[in-house]
Amino acid sequence: MLTEYIHAAMRHARYEILEDGTFYGSIPDFQGVFANQSTLEACREELQSVLEDWILLGLHFKDPLPIVDGIDLAIEKQAA
Repeated sequence: MLTEYIHAAMRHARYEILEDGTFYGSIPDFQGVFANQSTLEACREELQSVLEDWILLGLHFKDPLPIVDGIDLAIEKQAA
């Protein structure tokens, strides 16, 4: 499920070429998830790495994560 979530989020990524010729990428609804690299592929790879770290931190701190294409990573508490 985690891999599906990452792939779904990456499909929403937006890229632009900055004035200095570098590529900037971000994902809407994922605050602080962005990358800037000299090539589009390097930007995409860095963006995915940043996304993965962002997700892991969010899960660790039990922060709410965006639902992406119907995929919800929320951890439900089970009754003891």
